[in-house]
Amino acid sequence: MATLEIECPECGELLELDENEVAEFEVGDVLVCGSCETEMEVTVNDGEDFELAVVDYGQFVQCPSCGEDFEVSQQQLDTAPTIESADGVSALLVDCPHCQARIELELEDESDG
Repeated sequence: MATLEIECPECGELLELDENEVAEFEVGDVLVCGSCETEMEVTVNDGEDFELAVVDYGQFVQCPSCGEDFEVSQQQLDTAPTIESADGVSALLVDCPHCQARIELELEDESDG
C-alpha cells in the first residue's frame, strides 16, 4: 500500500497517510498536524494530485464607508500597521478592497479575557 508523506509547513513534522486515507478526503476537509495542531485544508484531491493549504483564520469586516463585507486574512492582520489613539486604544489599519477606504480595526485587550 502506497504512503503519502506530507511535511507540515509550520513545524516540519512528517505526516504519513496511506492511499485509503487519502481517498477518503474531499476538497474542503481539514487535516490537523498531530505535533503543532496546524490545520490544513484539502484543496485538490482528484485521484492523481493531493494538495493542502494552511487554513487562514481571518475575520470578516463590514466597511463603514461603503457597507460591503470583506474578509481580512490572518496574514493581513499580522502585517497591518498599528496606530494608537489619544485615549490609548490600539487599532490595525486595513484598506477596504471595494472602496479603498482606510479602516481602523480596534485590537482587543488580551487582559480583558
